[in-house]
Amino acid sequence: MNEDDYRPEQRSASGKPMVPSTPRDVVHIRIGSFVLVFLVAIGAISIFAGVGWLAVVAGVAAVATIVDIVLAVRRQKQRGSGEAG
Repeated sequence: MNEDDYRPEQRSASGKPMVPSTPRDVVHIRIGSFVLVFLVAIGAISIFAGVGWLAVVAGVAAVATIVDIVLAVRRQKQRGSGEAG
């Protein structure tokens, strides 16, 4: 981490923190991580149970969830500082 990466937290005139993310991005990342854990568990159980089609469905859903999380993180990095919400 170099000096250019560090930006002190700024506050708006009303005292609210100004952050480079939106609540929508945060929700996508947090809920996506929980969904990903459950999909991995469902995929593993379905492989052990011999239900191949369920493992494939869980895998495809996991890839879609990973893509959604990556896009949310990229939106956060591209956004400049501003009041969220």
